[in-house]
Amino acid sequence: MTEKNEAQRTIPFPHGGIIVLVGPSNSGKTTLLRRLVEEGVLLETEMVSSDTYRTLVGDVEYLDWKGRPREEADIIYNDYQKLSGLAFEAMNTVVSMRSRLGKLTVVDATHLQPEYRRKYIEIAAGHDLPCVAWVLDVPEQTLLARDKTREQPRGRQRVKSQYSQFKRSLRGLREEGFDFTYMLKEPEAVQFVRRDNPLLADIGAGIDVIGDIHGCYDEMLELLGELGYAADEAGLYRHPAGRTLVSVGDVMSRGPRSLDTMIFWKRHFDAGIARMIDSNHGWKIARYLSGRNVTLSHGDENIAAELRLFEEEAGAEAAAALKEELKQFLLSAPSHLVMCRDGVRRLVIAHAGIRDEYIGRQSRRVQDFCRYGDTDGMDAAGAPVRKEWYTGHESGELIIWGHDPRPYPAVVKNTINIDQGAVFGGALTAYRYPEQEFVSVKAHRDYAEDPDSPLIRWERGRFAPPNLGKLVNGYSVFTDAYGEVSVRGDYVKSAVDSVSHYTVPLEELVYIPPTMSPTPSVSADESYLEHPQEAFDYFRSQGVTTMIAEKKHMGSRAVLLLFRDEQAAVSYIGRPALGTIYSRTGRAFFDRETEAQVLARLNADLVQAGYFTRYNTEMLLLDTEIIPWNLKARELIATQYAHVAEAAKMDREHLLVKLRQAEAAGRDVSGWVQEMEAKLQSVQVFRQAFQQYCWDVSGLEGIRIAPFHILAHSGQSFFDHSHNWHMEQARLLAGISPLFMETEYRVIRSGADEADVIKWWQDMTEDGHEGIVIKPETFITKNGRHMVQPAIKVRGRKYLHIIYGIDYLQPDNLKRLKQRRTSKKERHALMECALSVESVNRFIRKEPLERVHECVLAALALESDPVDPRL
Repeated sequence: MTEKNEAQRTIPFPHGGIIVLVGPSNSGKTTLLRRLVEEGVLLETEMVSSDTYRTLVGDVEYLDWKGRPREEADIIYNDYQKLSGLAFEAMNTVVSMRSRLGKLTVVDATHLQPEYRRKYIEIAAGHDLPCVAWVLDVPEQTLLARDKTREQPRGRQRVKSQYSQFKRSLRGLREEGFDFTYMLKEPEAVQFVRRDNPLLADIGAGIDVIGDIHGCYDEMLELLGELGYAADEAGLYRHPAGRTLVSVGDVMSRGPRSLDTMIFWKRHFDAGIARMIDSNHGWKIARYLSGRNVTLSHGDENIAAELRLFEEEAGAEAAAALKEELKQFLLSAPSHLVMCRDGVRRLVIAHAGIRDEYIGRQSRRVQDFCRYGDTDGMDAAGAPVRKEWYTGHESGELIIWGHDPRPYPAVVKNTINIDQGAVFGGALTAYRYPEQEFVSVKAHRDYAEDPDSPLIRWERGRFAPPNLGKLVNGYSVFTDAYGEVSVRGDYVKSAVDSVSHYTVPLEELVYIPPTMSPTPSVSADESYLEHPQEAFDYFRSQGVTTMIAEKKHMGSRAVLLLFRDEQAAVSYIGRPALGTIYSRTGRAFFDRETEAQVLARLNADLVQAGYFTRYNTEMLLLDTEIIPWNLKARELIATQYAHVAEAAKMDREHLLVKLRQAEAAGRDVSGWVQEMEAKLQSVQVFRQAFQQYCWDVSGLEGIRIAPFHILAHSGQSFFDHSHNWHMEQARLLAGISPLFMETEYRVIRSGADEADVIKWWQDMTEDGHEGIVIKPETFITKNGRHMVQPAIKVRGRKYLHIIYGIDYLQPDNLKRLKQRRTSKKERHALMECALSVESVNRFIRKEPLERVHECVLAALALESDPVDPRL
C-alpha cells in the first residue's frame, strides 16, 4: 500500500480471518490494539499476544539473560526459547479454533521471519479466511527510545538486531501470500473501521429468490407479476410489501435477452431492491468484459452478439460505458449470501451450492465451489460429472441453489434446487421466504434447442432407482401443505428396509395413506373416551364452518392404482399393467391371483361404463377401505383377538361359578358377583366387536371396496375438491362395479346437524360399527398459515374394547386412559397428509421416481417413529 498521508488513511478490518502484526519490539503493536479496543472497533477476545501466552504457559512474560555469566545466560536463553515455543503452540491452537468458527483474530507478536508469518497464512487459507498483514514500520531511533521506558527493556543490541531483521524481511513480504498488506509508519494517525459483512443480509420484509434466468427476460417479468411486483415510474419493479429480489445467478447466456436481463438486475441492485449472486456464466462474462482471453460457448457467445448490436445502435462510447458498468457489477457479485433474521442465519443462497464449512467465508476455493459446484471431471459427452454435495449438509441453514437444471424443485437435506431449466423449455421458479412457497411460470419455448439438454436427460432417467445415499442419514421434503417435513436417519433406514424387502415395486408405490388422529381432547362425558362433540369443538376453534362426517368401515386401508389398459401404465410406472392394490404400509394387499381377478373385474366394469373416456383419463388413483377385515387381519384375529376372547370367557365363567357357590354358602360376595357379571358381559361385547367385521370370502364374492378419496386422474389431483364431491364420486363408482360400495355420510353446518350426527354415531356404534371420521369441508384447510387436522376419527364405545382391552370401561381404567396425549399423533397426521398430497401431485406430473419416492419413504419413515398404536 502506498505511504500517503497517514491521517487520510482508513483501513478496514476483515470480517473474519487473521490479522498478523509485523514489527520489532517497541513498534507500538500492543499500544495500537489497546487503542482499538478503547475505540470499540476491536474486542479484547479478538486479540492474542505472545507475551500473554508466555505468561499463561510459564507465569512470566519475559526472561532476561542480559548481564549474566555466559553459562547462566545460555540456560536462561534456552528456557526462554522453550517457553516461547510452548506459548506460540498454545496461541496458534486458539487461532486455529477461532478460524474454524470464522472469527477474527489479531496476532500480536514480532513476526520478523517469513516462516513465523507463513503458519498464519496457512491457517487462514485452510479455513477459507483472509490473512492480512499490518506492518508497523517505525524508525530505529524511536524503537530504542521506547525501549528505555519499558519495565523490562529488551536491550539496545536486541532492538537493533530485530530492526535489521525486520527491514530485510520487508523485501519479500508482499509475495508471501497475504491477502492484504498495510504499511503503517504512523499507526496512531490511521483510522481503522469495522464494516458490515457483504455476505450477510437481513431477510427484512421477505425475499423472493429466482432461479437461473439465462436471458429469459419475458418469463422473468411474467414471474415478477405472479410474485406481486409492479413497475414504478422509473421502470423499477417493486413489491408493495417491500420485499427483496435475489437472483441465484446465471441471469444471462443461452436465452434471447441476456443484455436486457443483466441491465435489469444491475438497475435494481443499484436501487437497493435486489441482490445477485456470482455464477459460472457471470464470472466468464465478467472476464470477457475485462478483456481476458476467454472462449465464449454454451450460449455466452449470444451476449457478445447482443453487445455488438447495442454498439451499432447506441454507439461505441455508450457500449464501452455499458460494458464497464456490467463488468464492475458482475465482479462485485458475492459468492453467496447468508440471509439472517434477528441475527440468526436462516438461509444461504449460492449459485451451484455450498459446503457447510464455506458458509460465511470468502476465498478463491469458496468462490469456485459456489460457481461450479462439486464436480468430478467430465463425462464422455464433455459435460461435468456433478457430485451430490448436498448429502453432506448438516448445519441448520436452508440452502437455495440453482445451476443444475431439474424438472421440479428438488428438496434434499434442507437444500432446494430452483433451476427448472427455463431456457431449455422448462420453467422459471421463485422461492418465497419466509412463506416457504414456490411460484413458477412455464417457459414460452425451448430457447437452447439442445437435443441432449439436462431436462431431456432427466426424462430419460425418470425411472432410475433413487439414490438412497442422499436419504439414509435423514432428509427433508418440502410440501405445499405443511412446509418442510424432516425425517430422521434411523427411521429412514427402517423404512428403506421395508421398501427393499416387502413393498410393491417403487414405481407403483405412489401414495401412502396418512394416519388419522383421534379427538385432540377426550370426551367430557364420564362414560365415553371419544365423542363427536370434541371433534366439532376442535374444528370450530380452527375457524371451520362446514364439516362432513363419514361412516368408518371396519376393514383395511388400501390404495388402488387403476389404468385404462396395460399400455396406459407404461408412461406412469414404466411397464404394462392394469394396476396395483397395496396396503397403507406399501405391501401387496392380495395374493397375485386375487389381485389379478380384482383388477380385471374393475377394469372391465370401468371400461364398460365409459369411465376413462368420460373423464379423459388414463388412470384412476383411489384411497379406499377394503372389507371384510379378516382379508388382511386373519392372523391377528386368530392369534390375538379370538384367543384373548376365548381365554377371558373361560376364566371369567369359571370365577363366576366359584363366586356364586360362595354366595350360596352364605358369603357376602354379591359385589364381586356383579363385577364379574359385568366383566363377562364385556367379553361378549369384545367378541361381537371383531366378529361382526369378519366373514368368509371365496374368489371375488364377499370382497367390498369403499372409496373415500378420488385422489387423481391423468394430470389432475382432486385435493382441491370438497369431501362432499369425493363422497358423490364414490357413489358413482358404486353404481359402476359391484366390487365398489358407497359410504354413508352427513354434512354438518349447524348445531342441529351436530346433534343429528351424534345420534347417528351413537346408534351405529351401539349396533357394533366402528365409528365415524369427521373432516373439514376441504381436503387441505388452514387456520392462518397453520394446517388444520385433515380428519379426526371418533370410535364407538364397543369398538374401543378391541383397541384398549376388554375392561377399558372400568372406572379406574377409563380415568387413566383419559390422560392420554395425542399431540405427536396429530403432528404425524399433518405431516403424512402433506407428504401424501405431495407424492400424488409429483406422480401425476410424471416427475422422476426419486422425487415421488422421497415423499413415500418419508411417510413410511414417520410410521417408524414410535406413537401409541392405540391412538
